[in-house]
Amino acid sequence: MAAMYIIAGVMHFIKPRVYGAIMPPYIPYKKAMVFWSGVAEVVLGVGLLFDTTRVFAVWGIILMLLIFFTVHIDMITNEKHKGKFPPWLLWLRLPLQFLLMYWAYQYL
Repeated sequence: MAAMYIIAGVMHFIKPRVYGAIMPPYIPYKKAMVFWSGVAEVVLGVGLLFDTTRVFAVWGIILMLLIFFTVHIDMITNEKHKGKFPPWLLWLRLPLQFLLMYWAYQYL
């Protein structure tokens, strides 16, 4: 799990436009938000590796995944995303968030 979040966070720096493009229109400062969400994913992923930071990292990941619901719901409802992704994939991401939260919780 740690590697998954570290890699996902690094991807925010490698492909920032991809992440900025899927952000809801009401989120300001998209470049900064992409940067800081990437930092958060890397830090939380690394945090899972150490006993002293694991609890903080787990709860941080769960909170982050809850916040990411806004992106997933916007991608389902916003016309600008129509045709870019199969609808089933967009809908699948919602329950997947809960599975990821459960997986993170197992690290406690």
